[in-house]
Amino acid sequence: MQSTSSWLRHLRWLLPTVGAVVFSHAAAAQTAICYNCPPEWADWAAQIRAIKEKTGVTVPHDNKNSGQSLAQIVAEKASPVADVVYYGVTFGIQAQKEGVTAPYKPANWNDIPDGLKDPQGNWFAIHSGTLGLMVNVDALRGKPVPQSWADLQKPEYKGMIGYLDPASAFVGYVGAVAINQAMGGSLDNFGPALKFFKDLQKNQPIVPKQTAYARVLSGEIPILLDYDFNAYRARYKDRANVAFVIPKEGSVVVPYVMSMVNKAPHPAEARKVLDFVLSDAGQALWANAYLRPVRAKAVSKEVEARFLPAADYARAKTVDYGKMADVQKAFSDQYLKEVR
Repeated sequence: MQSTSSWLRHLRWLLPTVGAVVFSHAAAAQTAICYNCPPEWADWAAQIRAIKEKTGVTVPHDNKNSGQSLAQIVAEKASPVADVVYYGVTFGIQAQKEGVTAPYKPANWNDIPDGLKDPQGNWFAIHSGTLGLMVNVDALRGKPVPQSWADLQKPEYKGMIGYLDPASAFVGYVGAVAINQAMGGSLDNFGPALKFFKDLQKNQPIVPKQTAYARVLSGEIPILLDYDFNAYRARYKDRANVAFVIPKEGSVVVPYVMSMVNKAPHPAEARKVLDFVLSDAGQALWANAYLRPVRAKAVSKEVEARFLPAADYARAKTVDYGKMADVQKAFSDQYLKEVR
C-alpha cells in the first residue's frame, strides 16, 4: 500500500498538471473560431485585437476564402469546429440553405437595412465594398494606370494582372459579375464575362485563391481586381503608391456578411464576437479600414474624404444578391470548364 507521504508527493507533482488542464479549458472557453478572418483582409487584424481587448474572446487568424469556408462548415456539419463565419453575401445565403447556420440577431440588429440580413438572423451584413482595380503604380514601370475593363486586355499589361479564383473566392466571383454586367451580360447570361476571362489568358493573369494584398504591395501583382477598402488601406495606412479605379464601364458594390454556425462549440463567445462587429466600436474600425460599415453613421468625414468622388461611385451598382447566389454554382462550373 502506498504510504501517505509518497501519495502527497505524487499529488504535489500532479497539481501543476491539473492546473494547466483547468487553465487550458478556461482559455478555450474564451475562444471563438472564425472561418475566413484573414489579418491582411479588411484589417481583420485590428478587429481581432479589439475583440480580444473589449470582450476577452480570442479569435485566431484564419486565411480561408469564402468558398473554402462554406465547404468546410458543410463538411463539419455533424461536428462543427467553427463558431462564426465571415463570407461574401452569396455564400451566406448558400450556407443557410445548407442548414449550417444558426439564427442570431446581434446587438444593433435593427440598424441593418432590410435586404442586407436574413429576417431570422442566419446571416447579416457587417460592411460592404466596391469592386475595381487596385493598382501598384510604381510596379507598372511607367505604363498608364488602366481606367477600364477593356484596358486589361492590352498586351502592355501582360503578366501584370491578378484576380482571385472566381470559382472559389467571393471577390473573384464578384469580379466576374462586375465584368459581366459592364459588358452587357446578366445573371442569366455570363457569356460576356467568360469571353473576357478567356481573352485575358493571353495576358497570362495570376489567379491566387486567397487574398493577395501583400503581393500587390510587393509589386508581384501590379493590377488586382479587388475592393476599394484594400486599395485605400494600402495607400493611406501602408503608404504605398496604390491607386483605386472604378472602371469606366461600371462595377458592383456587394456586402460581406457573418453567420453563427449551427451547433457552434462556443456559442456564448460567438455571440460576443457578432455583437462586437456591429457595435459602435466595431463598425468604426471597419470604417477606419475604408470599408462601408452597414451602420452608415460610423463613417467619419475624415475617412469619407479619402474615397473616390461620388461621381465615380455612381458607376457601381447593386445587384440581386439572392439571384447572384442562385446562379453562382452554375457560373463556377462553366468557368472551370471553359476558362481554367
